[in-house]
Amino acid sequence: MKALSIASTGMLAQQLNVEVISNNIANMNTTGFKRQRAEFQDLLYQNIERVGAASSDTGTVTPTGIQVGVGVKTGGVYRITEQGGLVNTDTSLDLAINGGGYFRVQLPSGEDAYTRAGSLQLGPTGELVTPEGYTIGPGITVPQEAIDITINPEGEVLVKLPGQIEPSNIGRLELATFPNPAGLEAIGKNQLLETPASGAASLGAPNTPGFGAIVQGFLETSNVNSVAEITTLITAQRAYEMNSKVISTADEMMSVTSNLR
Repeated sequence: MKALSIASTGMLAQQLNVEVISNNIANMNTTGFKRQRAEFQDLLYQNIERVGAASSDTGTVTPTGIQVGVGVKTGGVYRITEQGGLVNTDTSLDLAINGGGYFRVQLPSGEDAYTRAGSLQLGPTGELVTPEGYTIGPGITVPQEAIDITINPEGEVLVKLPGQIEPSNIGRLELATFPNPAGLEAIGKNQLLETPASGAASLGAPNTPGFGAIVQGFLETSNVNSVAEITTLITAQRAYEMNSKVISTADEMMSVTSNLR
C-alpha cells in the first residue's frame, strides 16, 4: 500500500513548512529581516494506464488514463524581499533603506556581505561599522573631534567640526542591488552573500534610479506579518494531522488484510 509512503512525504513537507514559519515568527523583531515561504512540488507519477494510449484497434485513445502520484517534495524556500516598516530610533547612526538595495559589509575574510540592517556604530578609529565591528563599504572614518553626524538621503556623510560653520563631507555610502535578491545566501547576523543565483552586485549611490534612499534615525523592521504567519501555521498543522490520519487509515486497512482467513 503506497498510502503509507505518500502520507509520510506529506508529513515531512509540513514539518519543514512549520520550521520555516517558526523561523519567521522568531525573527519578528529582527532588524531588516525578510520572511521566507516554503514551496512544494508533487513527485513523479506512476502510469498504470498512460494518457492517450490506444484503447482499440479503431484508433480510439484513453482520454485521461490512470496516473497515481507518490507524494510531495519541497521545491524551494523563497525569501520575500518586500519593504519592512520604518521605526524612528532618534539615533544618528541608525540608518534605514527606503527602497531597493543593501549595505555592503566588508568581512574579515575579505569577502563582501550585504545587509538591510543599518544599526551602525563607530569603530575604535572612527570608522562606520556593524555591531560585530565589520566595516561598512566603502569605508568611511568619522574624525574624533566631530560634533555632529548627518547622513542625507543620498548617502553623503556630513560632520560638523569645531570652529567650522559649514559641515564637511567625509564620504558617501554606497548600496548594492542584485538581479535576483531572493537568491542571496543567508549566513546569519543579518548578513547575506552573493551567489550565482542572485547575480553579481551592482553598486551605486543611494537615492538614484534603482537604489533606495537613506533615512537617518530610523531602522527597517522585519516584514513578518504575525497574523498571516499564525494563519499559515494553523494550516500547516492541520495538513500534518490529515497526513497522519492517512497513515492511521492505511495501517488499519493493512491490519484488516493481515487478519483475513
